[in-house]
Amino acid sequence: MTPGDANPHEGEQGSDSDAPFHFTDKRKVDPQSGQARESASAPAGDAGSGEPVDLGDVPAEPVSDDVPAGEGSGDPLEALDFEPEGEAAEDAAVIAAKAEAAQHLDSLQRERASFTNYRNRAVRDNANARTQGTQDVLAALLPVLDDIDRARQHDELSGPFAAIAEKLTGALEKFEVVKFGEVGEEFDPNVHEALMHRTDAEATASTVEVVIEPGYRIGERVVRAARVGVVGPE
Repeated sequence: MTPGDANPHEGEQGSDSDAPFHFTDKRKVDPQSGQARESASAPAGDAGSGEPVDLGDVPAEPVSDDVPAGEGSGDPLEALDFEPEGEAAEDAAVIAAKAEAAQHLDSLQRERASFTNYRNRAVRDNANARTQGTQDVLAALLPVLDDIDRARQHDELSGPFAAIAEKLTGALEKFEVVKFGEVGEEFDPNVHEALMHRTDAEATASTVEVVIEPGYRIGERVVRAARVGVVGPE
C-alpha cells in the first residue's frame, strides 16, 4: 500500500476523537418544573437526527404559577386541602395530661363517695352505740323505777325521796326515755304484755284494766313492754 492509499476514514476517526463528549437528555419529566415533557416540544435533533444535544444548551422551562404547591416535592401531605381538627391537632403531651387528669378525677370521686359512706355509717353506728348504752343503763335501773312507781301509787313517796325520784325521771327524759302504759288505753300486743285477762259483756274492745309494771322505750325502741291486765268482750 502506497502512501497515497492511506485509509480514507483515518481523518474521520481522528476528528471524532477530538469532538467533545455530549449527553442526550431523554427524560420525560422536566427536572426544573416537574411536568411531563411533550414529545413534540423536543428539539429536532433528538428525533432521529442522531446528533447529540448538549444539556447546557437546553433552556430551562419556567415554573408555571398554576402548579399546585408541593407537587413534585415528594411530600404527599403538602397537597392536603384540610387542617386537622379536635384532638388530632393537640399535642401528644396535652392529650396525655388530660387523660391523667381524668383518671385522677375519677379516683378522687371514688374516694369522696367512699368517705361519705364511711361518715354516714360512723354516724349511724355512734347513734346505735349511744342508744344501746342508754338501754343497758335503763335495764339496770328498771327495778328501782318500779319501786318508785309502787311507792307513788300508795302515797309513800314524800320528802327527800320524792325529790330524788323526780331528778332521776328528769335525767332519763334527757336520753329520750319514755314511760308508757295507762289504764283505759287499747291493748296493743306490740307494746303490752297481758299478764291477766278477763271478759266483760259490755266491753267492745280489749283495753288495759290495770297496769302492773309500766313499759319503757327509748325513741321507737321498746326496752320493756308494759305488763298489764286486760279486759275484753266475750
